[in-house]
Formats: sequence, structure tokens, C-alpha cells
Amino acid sequence: MQKKIAILGSTGSIGTQALDVIRNNKKLFRPVILTALNNADLLIEQALEFEPEAVVIGCKNSYPNVKSILTKKGIKVFAGKNDLDQIVSAYNIDMVLVALVGFAGLQPVINAIQAGCDIALANKESLVVAGEMVMKMAKDKKVNIVPVDSEHSAIFQCLIGENPGTVEKIYLTASGGPFLGKDRKYLETVSKQDALNHPNWEMGQKITIDSASLMNKGLEVIEAKWLFDLKPEQIDVVVHPQSIFHSFVQFRDGSIKAQMGLPDMHLPIQYALSYPERIFSNFKRFDFLDFAELTFCKPDRDIFSNLALAFLAMEKGGNLPCVLNAANEVAVQAFLEEKINFLQMPKIIEQCMDAMGYIANPTLDELIETNLSTRKYASKLTGSLLA
Repeated sequence: MQKKIAILGSTGSIGTQALDVIRNNKKLFRPVILTALNNADLLIEQALEFEPEAVVIGCKNSYPNVKSILTKKGIKVFAGKNDLDQIVSAYNIDMVLVALVGFAGLQPVINAIQAGCDIALANKESLVVAGEMVMKMAKDKKVNIVPVDSEHSAIFQCLIGENPGTVEKIYLTASGGPFLGKDRKYLETVSKQDALNHPNWEMGQKITIDSASLMNKGLEVIEAKWLFDLKPEQIDVVVHPQSIFHSFVQFRDGSIKAQMGLPDMHLPIQYALSYPERIFSNFKRFDFLDFAELTFCKPDRDIFSNLALAFLAMEKGGNLPCVLNAANEVAVQAFLEEKINFLQMPKIIEQCMDAMGYIANPTLDELIETNLSTRKYASKLTGSLLA
């Protein structure tokens, strides 16, 4: 039987690659719902090819055009944030791929869990912000959360068949991004184009900037804590520039398991969609002879201080990871708009973490308020840098 899939964020990097996987496995997967925030043209193109039951366009101004084209094909069209958040509960879905960027993914994740849908999770921020809450809800509803991030997919695969209590430590690998080995003086003058020039991965702009600043790895550290029920001291990061080892698990007997492969997001996406099965693919195979050296080193947390800030947020917990994430989203957007420089991003994040009120056990409403108030404060800081 075909697995019915909802792709939230079908026009982004993960969403388009997920549709590549589905295109090659139409007997196994059927996209029932596709959503996009602004890219109406690509959403229409995808819907005409895959013929889902429904689409949602976040931008209401685009609704009339999308509706006029797709309703002729029998596809229902919805619009606006509320419909983006609620759409999965209105249809019979087997798995929801949450490929939304940032805090915006939290409510759809919660709604998917409440609807009893398994989740392929590419939105790390939902666990960064509300990991304890989300994982408890998933456990109560008996919902599987299968990670899509290559690092968490690697850990997930390494743990299959293992007793979680035997895990001593996990190592998340980082490519180091385009600025590996660069000093602070060099980073003072890097451009947006420099930061978007990732050596290994093709990703969306936000995650590419996060990779360059090592914030992406910091967010992944917090996500891993909740996904795999780990203590902060059980999580570490190692820089691996070739991006072949996607992550490691070290067990209490000293054994280490790793998952390897070429840096291609199609593979973890396919694994998440097909889980618990492992299906054939025609992806390019890794050849050891193509890589004469596979190297590893420590990340520089002094120069790339976002990673240190993320570890601090994980260790303190409460609403601090929410502050970290919200401030980072504002700072990254300001950098992409060339309003601030690369090294001003961690300064804004640290100031927000120092200034915002700490809540040890936040409710969902308190997390929403923390996100909003942090964004306002971070925007104010950005404005003062421009003055």
C-alpha cells in the first residue's frame, strides 16, 4: 500500500528533495498534502505533477491564482497561517514531513502528533524550543518521530537494535562550513555570498548561514538531547570536513558505531519516509578510494561562539533554548539582508540570552511569548547596530 505523505514546506530544499524521492518511488509514496509559504508558482507546478488532495499557500495574496489553476484539477486549495498549522488534522495521513524553517514548525508538529500521524522531522527548531513537551506528546500518542537531519538520522540508525541505556556518548559531526580554520579578523569582513558558499551541502539560505556560524550544530545538539533522551554531557561535536561520517554512537563497552555516506540529503529523507523499511535507491554510492583522507578536529567554540551559546542553553534548559533560537532567526535574517556583519550575529544572541526572563518549566503559551518578545528585542538590537 502507498504511504500517504503530507509535505509541509514542499517548495524548500528538503521538500523538493523529498518529492524527488517520491517521484522515484510512486508505488510506495503518495503526497496527499503540499504546503508552501510564498512560492506559489512552484507549489502549482508540484501540485499539477503529483495531484495531491489539497495544497496550502501561506501568502493569502497568492490564493486566488493558486485556486483558479488547481481547483480545475480537483485539488482543494487553502491559504493562511491557520490552515498551514491545521491542515494535517483534516486528512487521512500516514506520515507528515515537517520541512518548515524555524519556530513556525512547532505548531504543525504538535498538530500532527495530536492527529496521530508519524513525523519525518526536518524542523529541528520544534525540539530546540519545546523538546520535552513534543517528545512527551509523541510518546503518549504512540507517534514515531523519525529525524531527517543527516546527523540525527545517523544516530537513529546506529541505535536500532541497541539498548538506549548502553549509550555512553554521541558525536555529531560538523563539516566546519566555508570558514573552517578562519580567524576572527577574517570573519569580520566575510560577505553573505561567502557564508552561503557551503563546501559540501546544498541547503536553504537560513540553514547554510547557521552551518557557517556553527549555530546549526548547536541547534542539533539540543535536538539530539530530546530525540535520544540524553544528558548534556553525553553529547559532543567533532568537525569532519569531508561529511562522510554523519555521526557516531559510543557505547559503554567502548564500541563505536557510525553511519556513513555521501553528503546527499535524499538518503536520510528516503530513510525517514520508508521507515521502518530500507528500500532500494539509485543514489551514487560511496567509494573509499575516492577519499584518500578522512579527517577530524575539534570545533573552535571561541571563534564560533554560537556553538558555546547553544551548549549553555541546553545545559540551563527552560525557555533559554527558545530565546537562543528566536534571536538567531532574527540575526540570520539581518545578516542575509546585509544589515549586520557575521560576527555581530552571536553578539545579538548572547545579549538576548542575558536580557530575557528565564522560565524553568515554560508552558506552550510562555514559549510563544518568549519567542515573540525575544524577536522584538533582537530586532531592537539589530536596529541599534544600524544607527
